[in-house]
Formats: sequence, structure tokens, C-alpha cells
Amino acid sequence: MAPFLNIVGAGHVGRALGRVFTARGIYRVQDVLTRSQAGAQAACAFIGAGHPVDALGWMRPADVWMLAVSDDRIGEVAAALAQAHDIEGAVVFHCSGAKASSELEPLRLRGAAVASVHPVRSFADPAGVASQFDGTWCGVEGDAAALARLVPAFEAAGARIVAIDAAAKTVYHAASVFASNYLTTVLDAALRAYQAAGIPEPVARELAGPLAAETLANVLRLGAAQALSGPIARGDEATVSRQQAAVDAWDGASGRLYGALAEATRGLARRRP
Repeated sequence: MAPFLNIVGAGHVGRALGRVFTARGIYRVQDVLTRSQAGAQAACAFIGAGHPVDALGWMRPADVWMLAVSDDRIGEVAAALAQAHDIEGAVVFHCSGAKASSELEPLRLRGAAVASVHPVRSFADPAGVASQFDGTWCGVEGDAAALARLVPAFEAAGARIVAIDAAAKTVYHAASVFASNYLTTVLDAALRAYQAAGIPEPVARELAGPLAAETLANVLRLGAAQALSGPIARGDEATVSRQQAAVDAWDGASGRLYGALAEATRGLARRRP
């Protein structure tokens, strides 16, 4: 029989992982706790398993506990779980890329094996992530006893595992923020600038899409320095200055973003072969 899994925090990440584990028979999702009873019920419906509860104390003992709560609540929830349950012998892991497994120290002191497993995906569409989880990289760190049980489970779910240094967790997560969140911000600036030039938003997406996709493909294939093109790569500072002035006049915040990116791009250009 598959081990029992309790889920604390059933937002996009908790729901997606719960559905993957259930669909593949890796864990039996038992009790699900999130911000509201209605939210827990919706999460169980999405996962296809589990019993919604509205308090930590109502959760039954489980082999594995997944804390998929926001980063700033991990320590608080870990302390509360350590007080509410006999956790000795269980595995407890959180899904944060920014916080280390040391956030779960109250549970380790009560005899649990603790770890962090961070799927390197954008979870804006949890159903999409769950249906296409194969090949997902997961950064892991924590107690050897916890990883000995979690790594095979995630590999059975289709994940690819990379060990990360707990002391470097903040920089590690910043890398993911650059690659995902800030990329979204830059693309938003591009779409708004197209619209400021009189191009309708749907057409702006069609203009930006192939350019962004080709650039990303080149970066991943060639490396960032060799993939760089455009006025800074050509040394055309006159064009950069005109663009800076035009963007400043259009939108001050976007002008500051353009200036910061231009300076960073000059450094990248100096690394070109």
C-alpha cells in the first residue's frame, strides 16, 4: 500500500503535487488543510482524493507531511505541527525554493526527518503542471533519511532531482525568480511599449512571441553571451540613448527598468567571445 500523505497548504503547488502523487499511486492523500474549509474541499476535488479539514489538530497521523504554505509561514506551521502531533518517524518536507529545510527544525527535534523539495516550475496553471510533470527538475536538500524516501517518490512522479546547498538557498531561488518572474515583467514592458507605439495588444503578443521564444532558445543552446544581439551588442550607443529618452518620456518606471537592463547588458556584451 502507498504511504499516507497529509497536505498543509493546498494552493497551486499543493494541488498540483497532490494530483500527481494520487494519479500515479505514489502516496494516498489523506487529510488536506488550507486557508478555508471551502478551499480544502476544492483542493480535494482537484486532487481526486483526500479529506478536507479545517484545523491542524483534526489531521490524522501520516507517513509523510507536505507543507506547501507560503515561505513566511513555514516556520510558524512547523512549530504548530510539532505541538499538535506526535510526528516521530514521519517525513516532513516543504516546497519552498527560498527557505532551507532548517525551517522545519521544531519537527526534527520531535523526531521527524525533514527536507525541502522545490519543483522548478511556474505553477500559474496547476492542472497543466500536473499533466506535464515528467522531466520537472526538483531541487532537494535536507536529512538523508527524508531524502531517501522522498527522492524515489518524486522520481516515480517523473521528476529529475538536483541536490542544492541549503546555505545558498536564497541565491538559488533568486535564479528561478530571474528566469520566471522577472522574465514576465520584462515581457510585460515589451507588450506595453508595443501598445504605446500604437499596436493592439493581441498583435503585440504575436510580435513579441516569436522574438522571445527564439531568444530563449538561443540562450539555452548557445549561452547568454553568444546569444546576445541588438544595439548594445553592436556598440550602437546612439540608438540606446534615443530609446532611453523615448521610454523615459513614455513611462518613468519602464525607463528606469530599461536603464538598469542596458547597464547589465553592457556587462554581458563584454563577455561575448
